[in-house]
Amino acid sequence: MPITIKTEKIHKKYAGQKTKVALDSIDLEIESGKLFGLVGSDGAGKTTLLRILSTVMPQTSGLASIAGFDTRKDAEKIRQIIGYMPQEFSQYGDLSLEENLAFFAEIQRVPKAKVKESIDRTLEFTHLTPFRDRAAGKLSGGMKKKLALGCALIHAPQVLILDEPSTGVDPVSRGEFWTILSGVVKDGVTVLVSTPYMDEAQRCNEVGMLHEGKLLRVGTPDEITNSLPFETIEVKAKPRKQMREVVGQTSGIQSWHPVGDRLRINTVDHNAQQVLDDLEKGFNQANLQISFLRTVDKTMEDAFVSMVSQEGQTE
Repeated sequence: MPITIKTEKIHKKYAGQKTKVALDSIDLEIESGKLFGLVGSDGAGKTTLLRILSTVMPQTSGLASIAGFDTRKDAEKIRQIIGYMPQEFSQYGDLSLEENLAFFAEIQRVPKAKVKESIDRTLEFTHLTPFRDRAAGKLSGGMKKKLALGCALIHAPQVLILDEPSTGVDPVSRGEFWTILSGVVKDGVTVLVSTPYMDEAQRCNEVGMLHEGKLLRVGTPDEITNSLPFETIEVKAKPRKQMREVVGQTSGIQSWHPVGDRLRINTVDHNAQQVLDDLEKGFNQANLQISFLRTVDKTMEDAFVSMVSQEGQTE
């Protein structure tokens, strides 16, 4: 597959920062027609990288290109073939959905003869047709995100760049948004989306894990989780304090972290069964009430926590 998005040694340092950099030598290649997820916590550098690729800001050094066009030299050409959706809602609240789409169609130089067709297609694709006359300012959070996506798609771009598009909306709206996004990819559009949500990363064809400006790993979700050198156990028992004490005293555990009222435990050297037996024995001796104690599939969250921890130890 041809490469649509490419960066070579992208480095970004903001004025006034003496030592810390926003992006540190980022090398990235994204194939055409793929859904690529850029994953990382707040401050990781996701927005900075997307703004560089969208020609909103220049990098300090390194090269970046979209469909062969250099982000520095060919910014105008790139803007014609990409759709960019920033984090903040950038539509006009006093205009209707249809009026917002018509405005963005004009900005993106959609031929006048095709504007109505483009608006109708976009409203149907984003499931917003029944609300075409509603003022954008009266939309729910999830519907605003769909409208923003529609405005980014109105000119049928080759590449779609989305900066945390589902942040701040309810789980149902998040699911609907990602279903729509899957349809965009099926139409052959290359999509680069940033997200802090690990369950969303699991939906992507390929994922890049970004932390403090460094790209820790790139691969498919399965490649990343299958490469983790441990097995994972999930446990829930009461009292919680004693549960943690028993876990802390059990050998064969590499690391553990709380998830709600349960613990996720990573075992050393794939010895999950021995750790399960030792934990069960320890819980019983402490007279704990065990709700469940089992091995579970490794997730993107497990991978991210593990890689960030290793990065911290290296530093």
